Amino acid sequence: MTGRYHGGMFPHTLPLFRSAIAADVAAIVALVESAYRGESGLRGWTTESHLLDGQRTDAASVIELIGREGSKVLLAERDGALVACCHIEHQGDAGYFGMFAVNPELQAGGLGRALLTEAERVARETWQVPTMHMTVIEQRADLIAWYERRGYRRTGKTAPFPYGDERFGLPRRDDLRFVYLSKPLVEVIA
Repeated sequence: MTGRYHGGMFPHTLPLFRSAIAADVAAIVALVESAYRGESGLRGWTTESHLLDGQRTDAASVIELIGREGSKVLLAERDGALVACCHIEHQGDAGYFGMFAVNPELQAGGLGRALLTEAERVARETWQVPTMHMTVIEQRADLIAWYERRGYRRTGKTAPFPYGDERFGLPRRDDLRFVYLSKPLVEVIA
């Protein structure tokens, strides 16, 4: 997926999608930080500022994701500007979805939905995986509900938040944990 292409039904308003390269790292970090932390994150509904301080990601982490085997950072651009991104990875018999960020000023306009759909398509076609998994902080009820409206379901599995690892932020609460969500990417024929 090195080329650029349109997605959706209104090419003049929907983004172009492409895989990230090393030259995109600074813009990706800035976008992710703006969507989840600080004042700019408060303009969008995806902020985690009430749960976490500190960084959401850094350049070294993004470079590692771009270069890792079976890993892609997908970008959505409009008029040459980065407006959304996510990370997908081939993990066994499933895809993993994470590091999802949409410019806070453009949230609630369909960009996130379009990028999620594209990520699912890429995982299904590139890795032939039947399922997409993700983890979401349990206290993010609105975000979990958004994913559930797009076909994701809680698996019942949870994982502790990595307290003490500043790469994941500085927790403002002591009860954070992740819930696992999963969605079939192919129709199961019984």
